This record gives sequence, C-alpha cells and structure tokens, in this order.
Amino acid sequence: MERVWVGRWEAEGVYRFDRSRTRDEIYSIDTPPPTVSGSLHVGHVFSYTHTDTIARFQRMRGREVFYPMGWDDNGLPTERRVQNHFGVRCDPSIAYDPSFQPPAEPGRQQIPISRRNFIELCEKLTIEDEKAFEELWRRLGLSVDWSMTYATIDGNARAASQRAFLRNLARGEAYVAEAPTLWDVTFRTAVAQAELEDREWPGAFHRIAFTLPSGARVWIETTRPELIPACVALVAHPDDQRYRPLFGTAARSPLFGVEVPILAHRLAEPDKGSGLAMICTFGDVTDVVWWRELDLPTRAVIGWDGRLLSEAPEGVPAEPYAELAGKTVHSARERIVELLRESGEMEGDPRPVKRAVKFYEKGERPLEIVTTRQWYIRNGGRDRELREALLARGAELAWHPPHMKVRYDNWVEGLAGDWLISRQRFFGVPIPVWYPLDADGEPDRSSPIVPEESTLPMDPSIDVPPGYTEDQRGKPGGFAGDPDVMDTWATSSLTPQIAAGWEQDDDLFRRVFPMDLRPQAHEIIRTWLFSTVVRAHLEQDTLPWRHVAISGWILDPDRKKMSKSKGNVVTPLDLLEQHGSDAVRYWAASGRPGTDTAFDTGQIKIGRRLAIKILNASKFVLGFGGPERGDEASGEPRITEPLDLSMLARLAQATREATEAFEGYDYARALERTERFFWEFCDDYLELVKVRAYGDDDGARSAREALREALDVMLRLFAPFLPFVTEEVWSWWREGSVHRAPWPEPDGRGGDPELLPAVAAVLGRVRRAKSDAKLSMRAEVSRLTVAGAPAGLVRQAQDDLCGAGAVEEFVLEPGEGELTVEVVLA
Repeated sequence: MERVWVGRWEAEGVYRFDRSRTRDEIYSIDTPPPTVSGSLHVGHVFSYTHTDTIARFQRMRGREVFYPMGWDDNGLPTERRVQNHFGVRCDPSIAYDPSFQPPAEPGRQQIPISRRNFIELCEKLTIEDEKAFEELWRRLGLSVDWSMTYATIDGNARAASQRAFLRNLARGEAYVAEAPTLWDVTFRTAVAQAELEDREWPGAFHRIAFTLPSGARVWIETTRPELIPACVALVAHPDDQRYRPLFGTAARSPLFGVEVPILAHRLAEPDKGSGLAMICTFGDVTDVVWWRELDLPTRAVIGWDGRLLSEAPEGVPAEPYAELAGKTVHSARERIVELLRESGEMEGDPRPVKRAVKFYEKGERPLEIVTTRQWYIRNGGRDRELREALLARGAELAWHPPHMKVRYDNWVEGLAGDWLISRQRFFGVPIPVWYPLDADGEPDRSSPIVPEESTLPMDPSIDVPPGYTEDQRGKPGGFAGDPDVMDTWATSSLTPQIAAGWEQDDDLFRRVFPMDLRPQAHEIIRTWLFSTVVRAHLEQDTLPWRHVAISGWILDPDRKKMSKSKGNVVTPLDLLEQHGSDAVRYWAASGRPGTDTAFDTGQIKIGRRLAIKILNASKFVLGFGGPERGDEASGEPRITEPLDLSMLARLAQATREATEAFEGYDYARALERTERFFWEFCDDYLELVKVRAYGDDDGARSAREALREALDVMLRLFAPFLPFVTEEVWSWWREGSVHRAPWPEPDGRGGDPELLPAVAAVLGRVRRAKSDAKLSMRAEVSRLTVAGAPAGLVRQAQDDLCGAGAVEEFVLEPGEGELTVEVVLA
C-alpha cells in the first residue's frame, strides 16, 4: 500500500506547490534541513512527522502549502564523515589533482589531499546521502514538494550566505577582530558561544605559592598549573579582608619569577580555594573578563594544536619554559608539577575534583582559549539597543508551546559577546573577501576587498578580486583570499530566505516570506532559532516566520536523549518495514509539543492496530453499498434515527476539538480526540446499529447514511496522521485524494450527544453479564430492566439496544438517580 501511494502522490502531484496562489492563501514552512552525515534516526522521524501533520491539516483547510526540503551538508559532520569514509584529510598546501581517486579501501593513515579535492569528495558523498534521506522521507509519507529542494552548500545557498554577509559588512554589522577565542584543538577551529556545552571533567586542585617582595608567600589553588607562565595577575574580591592590604602590590610567580600585580575584582570568589586566583591568558572565560576589564597584558602559551608554544612569551624566562615547550596540556601539567615539587613551591598532593568544563558540542576534548583573528556579526551581545530589539522580536513570535519563549529570552539576555561566524575549516561557505598585500607581503585586514553581488557565489582561494590577476596571488603588492569559511549556522540562519528564493526569485519570495512556521527542537533555540531571527531582523526588518513549533527529544528506555555519539539511536527503516509508516507516524504524533518522549514500540503497535481497524471498519461500512462513487444522492441525507444523530453530534464535537487543537499546533491533542471518537464509533455505535443497518426500511437507510457520513469525516480527521490507510480507503469510494479534500466542518444538525454513551453504557452491562456467565455475546437476554434518570434517554434507542443485546423483553423505569441495569439471562 505504501509503495503504491508514494508513487501515485508523486505522479499526480498531490503535494505540488501551486505558486499562482496569493500570500494570504499560502501556508509556508521553514522545514529543518537534516544534517547529511550518515543516516537519519528515529528522532528525526518523530519531529518531522509533527511538521507533516500540520502541513497536511493546513492543506486540507484550503491553504496552498509551501513545504520544501533542505539538506544541511555544510560543516564539520560532513568533513568527518568524508575523512572516515574515504580515508583522506584536507591539506590546503597541496595542489589540486584533477585525476585523484580515493582508495578503494581506506587505510589506517589518512591520505592528505588538496582542499578542492576534499570538497569534491564532500559533494560526492552528500549527494548519495541525500538520495537515501529522500527515500526514507517519502516512505514515511512526508507531504513535501520534492521538486523544491535545496542544500546548504549549493550555489544558491552559498550566494545567499555571502550576500547577507556582505550586506552585514556594509552596514557595520559584520566586523573582524583579534580577540580571545574559544578553540577546539581537535578540529582546530573557533567555536561560538551557542555551540558550547558544559561537561563534568576530572581535574585536581594544586596549592601553589607566589612570593611577595617581603619574601612571604601567598597561596593560590588552581586546576591548571601548566598556565603559570601565562599568568598576568593575581586577583581577589574587593571585600576580602585577607588580601585588601596586598591590592596594588605585586608577587613573583613560582619557577619563572615573573612579577605580576595583585588586583581586586568582584568576580573573585572568597570561598573558593584560598580566595586568591591567578589570571592567565587564557584558562577560562572568567580570565577573559578579568583580562579585558583590568586591562592586562597577554602572555599566550597554548597554540592552535593544543600544545604549549615552542617559544616562551615575552618577559618569561626561556628556562624552565623549555621544559614545557611543545608538550600537550596534559604532559605540560605533569612536568610543571614535578618542577614545583622540586622547588618546594607546591604544598601537599593535588586534590581531585570534578568540575564543569566547556566543550564544543561536537568535540571530545576541553576547549582552550587562544587569541585569533575572527569575523563576528553583531547580535546584541555588546549592543543593548539591538538586544532589546531582538527580545521584542521574540515577544512578537507565536510560541508553541508558549513556555519555550523563556529559553529564547534567557539566551538573549545572557549573551556575553557577538556572534563569531568564522571557522578554520574547509567544507563550508567561504568568507567572501580578499586582502591587499603590502610591500612585505603582509595582508591589510583593515581594507578588505569585496566582490560584486552579481559574481556570487565566489571562493577567494580560487577567484580573483577586481583589478588583480591570478599571478598576483600571495605576492607583495598583490592579494590574498580570506582562508576561513562561515560556521554552519551562518548559512542555516538563512533557510527561510534560501528556500524562498531571496534575490533569485522575487515572485516566490513575495508569496512565501515571511514564512508561517518554523518547526524545530528545543535545544537549538539558542542557535538556529535565534540566529535566524537575527538575520531577518538585520536584513528584512521583520520576523522570519509567524509561528514556531518546538519538538522535544526522543529518549531511550533509560530516559536519556538519543544521539549518534551515545550509540543509543534507533534507525527508522526497520521500524517502517516491520510496523508500517502509519504506525510509526501514530507513535510520533502522540508526542506532546515541546515534550521529551520515550521511544516505545508498544505505542507503535497500537498505531498499527488502529490502522488495521480503520481498514476493517471501513470495509464493514462500505459493505452496505450506497451511492455510486462520485454520485452521492441529492438532497439532505436521510438520517432520522436518534442514535444516528447522536453519533453525528458526538462526531461534530470531536471535529470541533480536533480543529481547535490543530489551530493551536497541538497535533497530539487532535489525534487523541479523533482516536477516542473512532473507538467509540467502532465499539459502541457499530455494535448498536449493526442489526438495523441490514434492514430495508427508513431506519436502515438512516443507519447506512450515518455510517458513510461518519466514515467520510473520520478519514479526513485521521488523514494528517495516517496518510496511507486513509488514502487507501478514500480511493475505494471517493474521487481524488483525501489529502486535497476539505477539512471537515462540525455538523450543525440536532442530536443529543448524550444518547450514544447512555445506550452504550447499558449495552456494556449486558455484555458484562454474559461474559460473567461465560455465555456467547449472541446469547439471549430474557429481560432487561433499565431504571434511573437516563432511562428516558435510552428509550429513544431501545430497538437498537435490544437488537445488539439480543433482548426479548425490555423494561424502562424512568425516575431520579443514577442509571441502574438489571439483566436476566435466558
């Protein structure tokens, strides 16, 4: 069934976007582009199903849905996958080899290749991954228009990213600065604040002595003794009485004898260690704050590779620094501890401790802080006015669920600096600038050369700036291209503009931008959501979308987030093969918006039973026959019986509640309400009406009309969740696709919604009596007595009740009080 419908939907263009519709008639979605770095996992299926239910609902509500799919093939995940898959590594110093072919079997040693060869392999592998991703998305039944796809590294995306950057630069929103930078020594690239995560990391406090001019000692406790040669000051809290007499004086560092001032700063913690801390350039982000606010010098000792620099910083003696030069941080720490023991400037043994250390979210080693030249975009971190404007944008946005807005507000209010967008990597969107070289061949970074927008996308390592020739590259008086690329968020932050054809397709852009919906996970509010708001605010002076729908994580049975790095992911293809796409979608759509959900095959099995029940119940309903396909009887449906009208009244309630839930982006509530009615319909109404429906009078015709009408509505209510089974049944008796059928409106006909549950409750007592007596459900009941206030209501459907329960004598005793039922078996 799934293979058939996937092919027919594509062939018939069921989900094809009609761009002739006006903006008011269009519903546009900024679909998250999944990272193309291996395989999708069940967490993707979970969140993308949520989006698809909303897209299908909006389509049935009469909106033309702009629902493209992007591929995020930009950045570190792709580079690492290419390195491992082909057994290569990028070395920009190597010349391009147009005939290069990767080894058939990658060896243990990665082969160095040129940047251009490396990028070609990245592009080759991502194309294959994208095909596999699309096949799985189709199998899941995403109602995407597959003629509208993009990649975050394709020509349009590169041009959009570079165009936005150049406009940021022209307006003064992008700038280059030499500054302390969080640095991943494994990837050898800068890391932005939004990409950080704290992890518990083992360490040890070392109690170390600095010497005062008097010869007395003061003690500091540090987990990083290898940074003593980088020490530029000691610091204590201004109110710490132990050190107030020392403020303004100096001390000499152990081993090196470098004089450093003793200063006061409010961030020093009197109850941490000795209360006196050393400021090093740089051990952590607090060091950076102290260095900046106290106007201290820089003594850098750690290089881009995570090793101590080969030469001592200015003012630091070459001995004993030579003992540390070239060592890793770990080895340098071990050696300096040995030296401190020998000199008697360390007291006692190191005291083990676990502390929160900053990591790059994709990294495996603690970050260092090194001074580098990087590109930044202003995001309110240093501009209060811009920060307030971005907080106001967050207030304009409709959040689903609403409490997720707090995460946005907290992130914006806690920004410590501007957005660092440059990365020292290879496969990414190049920073689109060149620098003129002076007579000594040194770049003048204060006067970048920028390209014309019409020439974008461009690569400064290949393309030549206006007025220069290729033979001037890298030579005095010539030029040099910026070697960096933008971080992946600098491109992903423009997905609404890229998908909408910004500056490429003005007609499409006017029709779909700003978009209606951004669906995404909660952990990237600080990265993807915020950065997208920043770019649209700076470039278009608007929000990029009107609504944001936040999904939770998928948790494993131990309630831990599923992730590839933890090795606890479940791949979806086997689930789709075993249970069917509708069953998997049912499980996904049962997850509440913004709520973490445990992976549960039990829930998937429930979804499969539901899908099969829809097929079987539909066969039963349609087995009564009726008007030929596409030729419904004219005039009002002949639905006259109270039980039929009650069922339809309850269906109208369910329709109303499901519609309200979808309008509030609560797809889980819409599914829950629809499913609850469906089981009431199958378990109660079908059983009650079955005998009458086989007749040949007006009551029978009323039942059959009501059955068909209910099936028509229920198929449309279920269609966003279970697209395959609903389309299959719809094709048995209706023209066109259920997914282009109008969303049902609540029925306005009369009918007491309390009648069906009242009669069903009596039938339930009859069934229980037969079950307790171990009799067949077809066994006869000689007398059934119904008393209490609901008895008068039950009277309206007593024939249906007697038929369903095989009742010979039916006695009603209306009165006050609760329902009582007496069953006398034959």
